[in-house]
Amino acid sequence: MNTQNSQYNENTQAVLLLSTFFSKPKKGEARPLTAIEYGRFARWLHEFNFTPSSLFHQFDEILSKWKDPKGKITADRLNEILARKAAMGLALEKWQRAGIWLITRQDSEYPQLLKKQLRHISPPVFFGVGNKALLQKGGLAVIGSRGIDNIDEEFTQNIAIQAAKENINIVSGAARGVDETAMLASLNAGGSAIGVMADSLLKAATASKWRKHLQNQQLVLISSFYPEAGFSVGNAMARNKYIYTAANAALVVRADEGKGGTWAGAIENKENQWVPLFVKHQSDASGNIMLLNNGAVPLDLESNKDFWLTKKLASSNGINTVNNQANNLKLFD
Repeated sequence: MNTQNSQYNENTQAVLLLSTFFSKPKKGEARPLTAIEYGRFARWLHEFNFTPSSLFHQFDEILSKWKDPKGKITADRLNEILARKAAMGLALEKWQRAGIWLITRQDSEYPQLLKKQLRHISPPVFFGVGNKALLQKGGLAVIGSRGIDNIDEEFTQNIAIQAAKENINIVSGAARGVDETAMLASLNAGGSAIGVMADSLLKAATASKWRKHLQNQQLVLISSFYPEAGFSVGNAMARNKYIYTAANAALVVRADEGKGGTWAGAIENKENQWVPLFVKHQSDASGNIMLLNNGAVPLDLESNKDFWLTKKLASSNGINTVNNQANNLKLFD
């Protein structure tokens, strides 16, 4: 193992090898375990008093007992993905030079709200850059289409600026459209944000639009996918749940009924009851109308009221912890 990466103990190395790509996958090579597969295997290891690092020392013993009920996690596959230590060392060294760190489910810095909600299907690893402490702050997830008009853009900016005033963290996907608009509006107003990315974390780590906010400790960008992963619809859909569960409440600015990641994420949240769902009220978007008709809470901009956003979110038990001023208002008694 590269000495520069000796900071990672055997267990972290094993988790990485089991769950992470280190470069673009090649045809025919064994794939690391998905989050669901890893969860299934990790639970079994725990039940039999093994850890992921036990695979380095007791591989034959473990595989003599392990039988995957789905038939996917085989001895050959595990052998191949565990043999990638050299590739892991090179990749970690490259990513570290760009300021990228990693946390596993066992680390205290791992987003605890997300872990509590998703439990065994939580990603085994998050890669990230920026202020790790923000991962425990929760906040308001702001979600919407990539293509938005001026009205939705202005609404998103105003919500994010208000959130910054009330010390409510913004959680979003750092993608073009609503996500990026919300994050940048909050950050430029002195607020904070978590960006849960589906791809290209390495590029984002050095992007000019995020650099100042990363340096100012206002921002953390994370991804459950390896830092050089390109865009895929599957990854974008998979990370929806991480945006919702890293927050205390969610706001859909614009959704089209029956299609797109915004709609899929809102339905997934409704089915799992992760967090209260708010929806922009004054909208002709088909998804907004349908979500409101099915129990989502309407949200309109308000003015000339102190902490109106905190009060609105608190009314649905959305934000449980805000700044001291809001707490002094005894919103949660």
